[in-house]
Amino acid sequence: QVQLVESGGGLVQAGDSLRLSCAASGRTFSSYAMGWFRQAPGKEREFVGFISWSGGSTYYADSVKGRFTISRDNAKNTVYLQMNSLKPEDTAVYYCAARRGGSYYYTKEDYDYWGQGTQVTVSS
Repeated sequence: QVQLVESGGGLVQAGDSLRLSCAASGRTFSSYAMGWFRQAPGKEREFVGFISWSGGSTYYADSVKGRFTISRDNAKNTVYLQMNSLKPEDTAVYYCAARRGGSYYYTKEDYDYWGQGTQVTVSS
């Protein structure tokens, strides 16, 4: 089992950058694929991006491709979401999620463990 804690959210202006972190407990973090999701008020939780257990594969939603980058440091049990060129429509609560496995995972139903979320607000 793994516990996840996100941090790094805040209020920024359009065009700014922000880096979110997701710290995981447990000694087997390197065996978990990690995902980032977000949920805006009144909307469904949506996929943002994915990184494989090794960090060798990533995949992003079209809405963030080219602006957001996911990375991980397995020695620190942490996954990151670097967000550049932020837009007001990026405003949401951002969640990290984890599951074991070596495939690609794009839907919230694919993931077994979730953090509590961190708020990102982008003003225009």
